[in-house]
Amino acid sequence: MERTTHVIGQSPAFLDALERASRAAALDRPVLVIGERGTGKELVAERLHRLSPRWDQPLVVMNCAALPETLIEAELFGHEAGAFTGATKARVGRFEEADKGTLFLDELGTLSMGAQERLLRAVEYGEVTRIGSSRPINVDVRIVAATNEHLPERVDKGNFRADLLDRLSFEVVTLPPLRHRPGDVEVLADFYGRRMASEIGRVDDWPGWGPNALDILQNYDWPGNVRELRNVVERAVYRWEHDGPIDAIEIDPFQSPYRPRAAQIAMTPTASAPSQPEIEAPPPMPAFDGAADFKTRVARFERELLSRSLAEHRFNQRSTAEALGLTYDQLRHALKRHELLGAGG
Repeated sequence: MERTTHVIGQSPAFLDALERASRAAALDRPVLVIGERGTGKELVAERLHRLSPRWDQPLVVMNCAALPETLIEAELFGHEAGAFTGATKARVGRFEEADKGTLFLDELGTLSMGAQERLLRAVEYGEVTRIGSSRPINVDVRIVAATNEHLPERVDKGNFRADLLDRLSFEVVTLPPLRHRPGDVEVLADFYGRRMASEIGRVDDWPGWGPNALDILQNYDWPGNVRELRNVVERAVYRWEHDGPIDAIEIDPFQSPYRPRAAQIAMTPTASAPSQPEIEAPPPMPAFDGAADFKTRVARFERELLSRSLAEHRFNQRSTAEALGLTYDQLRHALKRHELLGAGG
Protein backbone atom coordinates (compact mmCIF):
# COMPACT_ATOMS: atom_id res chain seq x y z
CA MET A 1 0.00 0.00 0.00
CA GLU A 2 1.95 3.00 -1.28
CA ARG A 3 0.14 6.34 -1.23
CA THR A 4 0.20 9.83 0.20
CA THR A 5 -1.98 9.98 3.27
CA HIS A 6 -3.13 12.82 5.51
CA VAL A 7 -3.98 12.52 9.19
CA ILE A 8 -5.68 15.81 10.04
CA GLY A 9 -7.04 17.06 13.34
CA GLN A 10 -6.29 19.16 16.37
CA SER A 11 -8.84 18.09 18.98
CA PRO A 12 -7.36 16.62 22.19
CA ALA A 13 -9.21 13.30 21.82
CA PHE A 14 -7.87 12.78 18.31
CA LEU A 15 -4.33 13.83 19.19
CA ASP A 16 -4.34 11.48 22.19
CA ALA A 17 -5.27 8.55 19.94
CA LEU A 18 -2.49 9.45 17.48
CA GLU A 19 0.01 9.74 20.33
CA ARG A 20 -0.91 6.29 21.58
CA ALA A 21 -0.49 4.83 18.10
CA SER A 22 2.87 6.58 17.64
CA ARG A 23 4.22 5.22 20.93
CA ALA A 24 3.06 1.69 20.09
CA ALA A 25 4.59 1.84 16.59
CA ALA A 26 8.14 1.22 17.80
CA LEU A 27 7.17 -1.97 19.65
CA ASP A 28 7.01 -5.23 17.72
CA ARG A 29 3.62 -6.14 19.16
CA PRO A 30 0.08 -6.47 17.76
CA VAL A 31 -2.16 -3.41 17.85
CA LEU A 32 -5.94 -3.33 17.61
CA VAL A 33 -7.50 -0.18 16.12
CA ILE A 34 -11.14 0.44 17.05
CA GLY A 35 -13.42 3.02 15.50
CA GLU A 36 -16.64 3.75 13.66
CA ARG A 37 -16.70 3.72 9.87
CA GLY A 38 -14.87 6.63 8.36
CA THR A 39 -12.77 7.50 11.41
CA GLY A 40 -9.44 6.69 9.72
CA LYS A 41 -8.53 3.22 10.98
CA GLU A 42 -6.52 2.38 7.86
CA LEU A 43 -4.60 5.66 8.10
CA VAL A 44 -3.63 4.84 11.68
CA ALA A 45 -2.54 1.36 10.60
CA GLU A 46 -0.29 2.92 7.98
CA ARG A 47 1.08 5.30 10.61
CA LEU A 48 1.89 2.35 12.86
CA HIS A 49 3.82 0.73 10.03
CA ARG A 50 5.67 3.84 8.81
CA LEU A 51 6.87 4.71 12.32
CA SER A 52 8.00 1.15 13.08
CA PRO A 53 11.37 -0.50 12.42
CA ARG A 54 9.58 -2.38 9.60
CA TRP A 55 8.88 0.84 7.66
CA ASP A 56 10.93 -0.26 4.63
CA GLN A 57 9.24 -3.67 4.41
CA PRO A 58 5.82 -4.55 2.93
CA LEU A 59 2.58 -3.27 4.38
CA VAL A 60 -0.04 -5.76 3.21
CA VAL A 61 -3.74 -4.97 3.59
CA MET A 62 -6.57 -7.48 3.73
CA ASN A 63 -10.23 -6.59 4.18
CA CYS A 64 -11.68 -9.63 5.90
CA ALA A 65 -15.23 -8.62 4.97
CA ALA A 66 -14.52 -8.37 1.24
CA LEU A 67 -14.14 -12.11 0.64
CA PRO A 68 -16.51 -15.06 1.08
CA GLU A 69 -15.74 -17.28 4.04
CA THR A 70 -14.57 -20.10 1.76
CA LEU A 71 -11.74 -17.94 0.36
CA ILE A 72 -10.53 -16.09 3.45
CA GLU A 73 -8.19 -18.84 4.64
CA ALA A 74 -6.75 -19.27 1.15
CA GLU A 75 -6.11 -15.50 1.00
CA LEU A 76 -4.49 -15.43 4.42
CA PHE A 77 -2.37 -18.56 4.23
CA GLY A 78 -2.10 -19.36 0.52
CA HIS A 79 -2.69 -22.68 -1.20
CA GLU A 80 -0.94 -25.34 -3.22
CA ALA A 81 -1.85 -26.28 -6.78
CA GLY A 82 -4.84 -28.61 -6.81
CA ALA A 83 -5.80 -27.85 -3.20
CA PHE A 84 -9.36 -27.15 -4.30
CA THR A 85 -11.37 -26.66 -7.48
CA GLY A 86 -9.93 -23.78 -9.47
CA ALA A 87 -6.53 -23.83 -7.73
CA THR A 88 -4.52 -24.46 -10.89
CA LYS A 89 -1.25 -23.20 -9.42
CA ALA A 90 0.25 -22.49 -6.03
CA ARG A 91 -0.31 -19.06 -4.51
CA VAL A 92 1.31 -17.37 -1.54
CA GLY A 93 -1.00 -15.93 1.10
CA ARG A 94 -1.02 -12.50 2.73
CA PHE A 95 1.13 -13.72 5.61
CA GLU A 96 3.91 -14.72 3.25
CA GLU A 97 3.56 -11.47 1.30
CA ALA A 98 3.94 -9.52 4.54
CA ASP A 99 6.99 -11.44 5.77
CA LYS A 100 9.36 -9.04 7.63
CA GLY A 101 6.65 -6.35 7.36
CA THR A 102 3.15 -5.58 8.63
CA LEU A 103 -0.17 -7.28 7.90
CA PHE A 104 -3.21 -5.06 8.35
CA LEU A 105 -6.43 -7.04 8.88
CA ASP A 106 -9.41 -4.74 8.40
CA GLU A 107 -12.90 -5.77 9.58
CA LEU A 108 -11.37 -8.39 11.86
CA GLY A 109 -14.70 -9.19 13.49
CA THR A 110 -16.04 -10.80 10.30
CA LEU A 111 -13.56 -13.71 10.39
CA SER A 112 -15.11 -17.14 10.79
CA MET A 113 -14.25 -19.23 13.87
CA GLY A 114 -12.16 -21.58 11.69
CA ALA A 115 -10.14 -18.70 10.27
CA GLN A 116 -9.73 -17.28 13.77
CA GLU A 117 -8.25 -20.56 14.98
CA ARG A 118 -5.67 -20.66 12.18
CA LEU A 119 -4.92 -16.96 12.64
CA LEU A 120 -4.25 -17.56 16.33
CA ARG A 121 -1.69 -20.25 15.50
CA ALA A 122 0.01 -17.99 12.95
CA VAL A 123 0.22 -15.13 15.45
CA GLU A 124 1.29 -17.35 18.34
CA TYR A 125 3.94 -19.46 16.62
CA GLY A 126 4.89 -17.40 13.58
CA GLU A 127 4.12 -20.14 11.10
CA VAL A 128 1.48 -20.73 8.45
CA THR A 129 0.53 -23.75 6.38
CA ARG A 130 -0.81 -23.36 2.88
CA ILE A 131 -4.08 -25.10 2.13
CA GLY A 132 -3.24 -28.48 0.59
CA SER A 133 0.20 -28.63 2.20
CA SER A 134 1.47 -30.30 5.36
CA ARG A 135 4.68 -28.24 5.55
CA PRO A 136 4.53 -25.16 7.79
CA ILE A 137 6.28 -21.98 6.65
CA ASN A 138 7.90 -19.61 9.14
CA VAL A 139 6.92 -15.95 8.80
CA ASP A 140 7.91 -12.79 10.64
CA VAL A 141 4.83 -10.57 10.54
CA ARG A 142 3.50 -7.81 12.76
CA ILE A 143 -0.29 -7.79 12.98
CA VAL A 144 -2.35 -4.61 13.05
CA ALA A 145 -6.08 -5.29 13.07
CA ALA A 146 -9.11 -3.00 12.92
CA THR A 147 -12.80 -3.32 13.60
CA ASN A 148 -15.86 -1.18 14.26
CA GLU A 149 -17.30 -3.78 16.65
CA HIS A 150 -16.93 -4.23 20.40
CA LEU A 151 -15.01 -7.53 20.34
CA PRO A 152 -15.30 -8.34 24.08
CA GLU A 153 -19.06 -8.42 23.57
CA ARG A 154 -18.62 -10.81 20.65
CA VAL A 155 -16.46 -13.00 22.87
CA ASP A 156 -19.27 -13.10 25.46
CA LYS A 157 -21.69 -14.20 22.71
CA GLY A 158 -19.32 -16.94 21.52
CA ASN A 159 -18.68 -15.32 18.13
CA PHE A 160 -15.02 -14.45 18.69
CA ARG A 161 -12.18 -16.38 20.29
CA ALA A 162 -11.13 -14.95 23.64
CA ASP A 163 -7.57 -16.26 23.23
CA LEU A 164 -7.19 -14.53 19.85
CA LEU A 165 -8.50 -11.26 21.27
CA ASP A 166 -6.01 -11.54 24.13
CA ARG A 167 -3.19 -12.10 21.67
CA LEU A 168 -4.08 -9.19 19.38
CA SER A 169 -4.92 -6.56 22.00
CA PHE A 170 -1.46 -5.80 23.38
CA GLU A 171 -2.37 -2.19 22.63
CA VAL A 172 -5.80 -0.88 21.69
CA VAL A 173 -6.15 2.48 19.93
CA THR A 174 -9.74 3.75 19.91
CA LEU A 175 -10.38 6.54 17.42
CA PRO A 176 -12.94 9.17 18.47
CA PRO A 177 -15.84 9.81 16.09
CA LEU A 178 -16.00 13.20 14.43
CA ARG A 179 -18.85 14.36 16.68
CA HIS A 180 -16.43 14.10 19.64
CA ARG A 181 -13.66 16.09 17.92
CA PRO A 182 -14.51 19.75 18.60
CA GLY A 183 -12.93 22.12 16.12
CA ASP A 184 -11.85 19.43 13.67
CA VAL A 185 -14.86 19.75 11.37
CA GLU A 186 -13.86 23.24 10.25
CA VAL A 187 -10.21 22.21 9.84
CA LEU A 188 -11.13 19.18 7.75
CA ALA A 189 -13.69 21.11 5.71
CA ASP A 190 -11.08 23.72 4.83
CA PHE A 191 -8.52 21.05 3.86
CA TYR A 192 -10.86 19.02 1.65
CA GLY A 193 -12.43 22.17 0.22
CA ARG A 194 -9.08 23.58 -0.86
CA ARG A 195 -8.06 20.22 -2.31
CA MET A 196 -11.25 19.95 -4.33
CA ALA A 197 -10.91 23.55 -5.54
CA SER A 198 -7.41 22.72 -6.75
CA GLU A 199 -8.69 19.60 -8.50
CA ILE A 200 -11.25 21.58 -10.52
CA GLY A 201 -8.81 24.39 -11.32
CA ARG A 202 -9.78 26.96 -8.70
CA VAL A 203 -6.66 26.72 -6.55
CA ASP A 204 -5.99 30.50 -6.61
CA ASP A 205 -9.57 31.41 -5.87
CA TRP A 206 -10.51 29.52 -2.69
CA PRO A 207 -13.53 31.46 -1.31
CA GLY A 208 -13.83 29.66 2.02
CA TRP A 209 -17.10 28.78 3.75
CA GLY A 210 -20.08 30.99 4.48
CA PRO A 211 -21.81 31.14 7.89
CA ASN A 212 -24.79 28.99 6.84
CA ALA A 213 -22.51 26.24 5.49
CA LEU A 214 -20.32 26.28 8.59
CA ASP A 215 -23.38 26.11 10.83
CA ILE A 216 -24.67 23.02 9.01
CA LEU A 217 -21.26 21.35 8.98
CA GLN A 218 -20.64 21.95 12.67
CA ASN A 219 -24.09 20.91 13.89
CA TYR A 220 -24.51 17.71 11.88
CA ASP A 221 -23.93 14.40 13.70
CA TRP A 222 -21.65 12.83 10.99
CA PRO A 223 -22.53 9.11 11.27
CA GLY A 224 -20.11 8.50 8.38
CA ASN A 225 -17.39 10.56 10.09
CA VAL A 226 -14.48 11.97 8.05
CA ARG A 227 -15.31 9.95 4.92
CA GLU A 228 -18.83 11.38 4.88
CA LEU A 229 -17.56 14.91 5.60
CA ARG A 230 -15.14 14.70 2.68
CA ASN A 231 -17.92 13.73 0.27
CA VAL A 232 -20.21 16.52 1.50
CA VAL A 233 -17.46 19.15 1.26
CA GLU A 234 -16.21 18.11 -2.17
CA ARG A 235 -19.76 17.99 -3.52
CA ALA A 236 -20.45 21.50 -2.23
CA VAL A 237 -17.26 22.91 -3.76
CA TYR A 238 -17.78 21.57 -7.25
CA ARG A 239 -21.46 22.61 -7.32
CA TRP A 240 -20.86 26.20 -6.16
CA GLU A 241 -21.20 28.58 -9.10
CA HIS A 242 -21.30 31.97 -7.35
CA ASP A 243 -18.77 34.49 -6.18
CA GLY A 244 -17.91 34.67 -2.50
CA PRO A 245 -17.81 32.02 0.21
CA ILE A 246 -19.47 28.65 -0.38
CA ASP A 247 -22.70 28.76 1.61
CA ALA A 248 -24.83 25.85 0.33
CA ILE A 249 -24.47 22.36 1.79
CA GLU A 250 -26.30 19.17 0.86
CA ILE A 251 -25.78 16.47 3.46
CA ASP A 252 -27.99 13.80 1.89
CA PRO A 253 -27.38 13.41 -1.87
CA PHE A 254 -30.41 11.11 -2.12
CA GLN A 255 -32.81 13.80 -0.91
CA SER A 256 -35.13 14.60 -3.81
CA PRO A 257 -38.86 15.15 -4.35
CA TYR A 258 -38.60 12.61 -7.19
CA ARG A 259 -36.94 9.75 -5.34
CA PRO A 260 -38.73 6.38 -5.82
CA ARG A 261 -41.36 5.44 -3.29
CA ALA A 262 -41.00 2.26 -1.30
CA ALA A 263 -42.74 -0.70 -2.91
CA GLN A 264 -46.14 -1.43 -1.37
CA ILE A 265 -47.77 -4.86 -1.13
CA ALA A 266 -51.01 -4.93 -3.10
CA MET A 267 -54.00 -6.31 -1.20
CA THR A 268 -55.93 -9.05 -2.99
CA PRO A 269 -59.74 -8.84 -2.95
CA THR A 270 -59.95 -11.89 -0.69
CA ALA A 271 -57.32 -10.69 1.73
CA SER A 272 -58.53 -8.67 4.63
CA ALA A 273 -56.39 -5.83 5.81
CA PRO A 274 -55.49 -5.99 9.49
CA SER A 275 -57.44 -3.61 11.61
CA GLN A 276 -55.56 -0.45 12.45
CA PRO A 277 -56.10 1.57 15.60
CA GLU A 278 -57.86 4.82 14.96
CA ILE A 279 -55.58 7.83 15.13
CA GLU A 280 -57.07 10.91 16.69
CA ALA A 281 -56.99 13.78 14.23
CA PRO A 282 -54.93 16.74 15.38
CA PRO A 283 -56.89 19.89 16.28
CA PRO A 284 -57.54 22.35 13.44
CA MET A 285 -55.07 25.12 12.77
CA PRO A 286 -56.01 28.28 14.68
CA ALA A 287 -57.36 31.28 12.82
CA PHE A 288 -54.93 34.13 12.41
CA ASP A 289 -55.48 37.78 13.08
CA GLY A 290 -56.90 39.28 9.93
CA ALA A 291 -54.91 42.44 10.52
CA ALA A 292 -51.54 40.67 10.29
CA ASP A 293 -49.52 41.16 7.11
CA PHE A 294 -48.56 38.32 4.77
CA LYS A 295 -45.09 37.63 6.20
CA THR A 296 -46.40 37.56 9.77
CA ARG A 297 -49.16 35.12 8.82
CA VAL A 298 -46.72 32.84 7.03
CA ALA A 299 -44.32 32.89 9.98
CA ARG A 300 -47.12 32.05 12.42
CA PHE A 301 -48.39 29.26 10.21
CA GLU A 302 -44.88 27.80 9.84
CA ARG A 303 -44.25 27.93 13.59
CA GLU A 304 -47.59 26.27 14.35
CA LEU A 305 -46.95 23.58 11.74
CA LEU A 306 -43.54 22.83 13.24
CA SER A 307 -44.94 22.73 16.78
CA ARG A 308 -47.75 20.35 15.80
CA SER A 309 -45.46 18.05 13.82
CA LEU A 310 -42.94 17.87 16.65
CA ALA A 311 -45.67 16.94 19.12
CA GLU A 312 -47.13 14.32 16.78
CA HIS A 313 -43.71 12.67 16.47
CA ARG A 314 -42.91 12.92 20.17
CA PHE A 315 -40.29 15.60 19.50
CA ASN A 316 -38.12 13.24 17.46
CA GLN A 317 -36.53 15.68 15.03
CA ARG A 318 -35.47 13.11 12.41
CA SER A 319 -39.01 11.66 12.23
CA THR A 320 -40.46 15.15 12.08
CA ALA A 321 -38.11 16.14 9.25
CA GLU A 322 -39.05 13.04 7.24
CA ALA A 323 -42.78 13.66 7.76
CA LEU A 324 -42.45 17.26 6.56
CA GLY A 325 -40.30 16.36 3.56
CA LEU A 326 -37.30 18.25 4.93
CA THR A 327 -33.72 17.24 5.50
CA TYR A 328 -32.60 17.05 9.12
CA ASP A 329 -30.53 20.22 8.67
CA GLN A 330 -33.38 22.14 7.06
CA LEU A 331 -35.63 21.25 10.00
CA ARG A 332 -32.95 22.28 12.52
CA HIS A 333 -32.62 25.69 10.86
CA ALA A 334 -36.38 26.17 10.81
CA LEU A 335 -36.64 25.25 14.51
CA LYS A 336 -33.81 27.63 15.33
CA ARG A 337 -35.49 30.43 13.39
CA HIS A 338 -38.72 29.96 15.38
CA GLU A 339 -36.94 29.35 18.72
CA LEU A 340 -38.24 25.77 18.94
CA LEU A 341 -34.93 23.87 19.21
CA GLY A 342 -35.56 23.07 22.87
CA ALA A 343 -39.20 22.12 22.40
CA GLY A 344 -40.14 18.94 24.25
CA GLY A 345 -36.91 19.00 26.24
